[in-house]
Amino acid sequence: MTSLKILIADDEQLARARLARLLAGVPGVEVVGEAKDGDEVLLRVREGGVDLVLLDIQMPKLSGTEALALWPREGPWVVFCTAHAEHAVAAFDGGAVDYLLKPVEPQRLARAIERARERGTRKAFAAALEKHQLSRLAITTRQGVVLVDPSAVTCAVLEDELVTVHTREASYLTDFTLNELEERLPQGRFERVHRRALVNLEAVTRLEPLETGGYTARTTSGHSVEVSRQSARELRRRLGLRKAPGEVE
Repeated sequence: MTSLKILIADDEQLARARLARLLAGVPGVEVVGEAKDGDEVLLRVREGGVDLVLLDIQMPKLSGTEALALWPREGPWVVFCTAHAEHAVAAFDGGAVDYLLKPVEPQRLARAIERARERGTRKAFAAALEKHQLSRLAITTRQGVVLVDPSAVTCAVLEDELVTVHTREASYLTDFTLNELEERLPQGRFERVHRRALVNLEAVTRLEPLETGGYTARTTSGHSVEVSRQSARELRRRLGLRKAPGEVE
């Protein structure tokens, strides 16, 4: 039997320790890590090497269900862990393989892992996940939550201590960090071009060279974004442009 690589995600250390102890008695599993909040879970699963996540529903930053809505398409299966039975419906609606009520019982944990191994689980999980993936970026503003189409975002820039998300129609001040936005926006389309800037490559209309070896990127929303020298090198590769004079691979 192939060893099932499991990530334990819970903000309570005692809950993580209990699950680790119970898993030690289950054959064919390997605990490959722990996470304390939703952002940490997403970062870990995107690194790969995880088959199944035991995911707490109530966690800081992102709840378990919010994290699942941002799950990678080929991400690991999920078994929700919760102290509240009423969350079971949300768990299955969101695509979870199973749910466990706290305190988790050994036999019930073993059954959930067995269910994750059943034939067809991966296909069913992927289908449910695709159905419930968030297609909008939720930005909290003073006037309420604004749901933004990610394709409409042209760039995001850190100014002073806060990040401003620019679209073709408006700009929104947000408490998201650039790292968090990078996780939530479609990978491959958005490029971190500076430690203080993220840009939608499809929204770039012109690249103006700088003496530093970088660029000023002009976007469809009329904003200018600085591209660092190091990022410019990667950007040229992405766009199929020639190397700059004196540039070394």
